[in-house]
Amino acid sequence: MTKLAIKVENVHKHYKALKAIDDLNFEVPVESCFGFLGPNGAGKTTMMKILYGTADRDSAENDVISVFGYDPQKNALAIKYVSGIVPQEDNLDVELSVEQNLMIYSKFYGLSKNQARPRITSVLKFMELTEKKASRIRELSGGMKRRLVIARALINNPKLLILDEPTTGLDPQVRHHIWDKLRSLKKNGVTILLTTHYMEEAFQICDDLIIMNKGAKVLQGCPGDLIKNNIETYVLEILYTDNRLKNLPYGIRTETAHNRQLLYADDFDQIKKISNRFKAGDFILRQSNLEDVFLRITGSKLNE
Repeated sequence: MTKLAIKVENVHKHYKALKAIDDLNFEVPVESCFGFLGPNGAGKTTMMKILYGTADRDSAENDVISVFGYDPQKNALAIKYVSGIVPQEDNLDVELSVEQNLMIYSKFYGLSKNQARPRITSVLKFMELTEKKASRIRELSGGMKRRLVIARALINNPKLLILDEPTTGLDPQVRHHIWDKLRSLKKNGVTILLTTHYMEEAFQICDDLIIMNKGAKVLQGCPGDLIKNNIETYVLEILYTDNRLKNLPYGIRTETAHNRQLLYADDFDQIKKISNRFKAGDFILRQSNLEDVFLRITGSKLNE
């Protein structure tokens, strides 16, 4: 039987008339990466806050939340001690050095200076920030700040790492670097909970994920299976609406999003032949991805 880090059943959350979480159910095995994928306002961050104990779910007789055996409404402090959290914003103290930021944060977990120093050395080495130990925060690049926030979340050697949009605004090189570090953490026994609106990020590092929309679960599964089972293999994006796309052959499905026309098919030769009607620069021919799945299920793109 698979050991679970998190179990969620029948969870709801309302903010006045807004239904932020609508009957959410999922399980997260230990030493895995579980993701929430969806547009802004889908309920991803709200669910994270509920798990971490900084927001309460609506009361119900049959709801269940267990984070390593703890209910966040009753044992939020216990969950904090076994967790590290990476918020959306880099809330570092800009007046302090890298080491000072980590030293102050270590006190929240009751670490003495003698206990904190080797942990600080370890997390800085892991995130490749050792040479920046004495630097002020304002001297760091955006990517370094993000890596430092992750290093800070690891200071207590957590069993659960919670990341809320960890790579938003970062360049691709830094993003891939962070993905590599997250894969390494998972291999070393850390359970990872991730919110993102980057479909590539979810595809690269999640073992299982939920696609959310308006507080509800739309689909759940491993990224590869979600694409394989819910969408055609190939996509032809026409970068403007065009009347040359009439009388399409059987087997071609069409969608419209952001004034683009998208043609989906499993037959590559068939869709390649249609692309020949257009000049280079007017179309993109590619394999389908999680955003295409979301569009098919909800009728909107992830960034709408």
